[in-house]
Amino acid sequence: MVGSARGERFGDVRIQRSIMETIDKVAWILVRDGRLLCVRSHGKTSFYMPGGKRDPGESDQECVQREIGEELGVTLRPATLRPVGTFEAQADGKPAGTMVRISCWGGDYDGALEPRAEIAELAWLSHADRDRCSLAAQIILDELHRRGEVG
Repeated sequence: MVGSARGERFGDVRIQRSIMETIDKVAWILVRDGRLLCVRSHGKTSFYMPGGKRDPGESDQECVQREIGEELGVTLRPATLRPVGTFEAQADGKPAGTMVRISCWGGDYDGALEPRAEIAELAWLSHADRDRCSLAAQIILDELHRRGEVG
């Protein structure tokens, strides 16, 4: 038996294995007047949902609160946090087969939204703007549009 990065060979038979990585993220969903708040990082062209990866031992709620504070300068109200859905897609800018799984949370906030840290721009996007977004953000926009939350 000879191992390889793409599979294993047993005699003359090659068995393919799916080598897929899944990036686990948490995001905040904020809809206002039928438009979804999206962000764009410095050096990127696509918009995505604000949020990020968990720190070790962090819950979804703790993660989304921390990430939104860092990226947008607002404080999410813990008592208002509610799950919106979990979405999966090919990860933007990563090799084919690298997936992103985003657990999305809605909730109210205090403060004024402003781009911070790696965030270059905020935008309120409708379903018609989906081509400006990463694949994962497009899937989220599609679902929110299907639910009648985003125009």
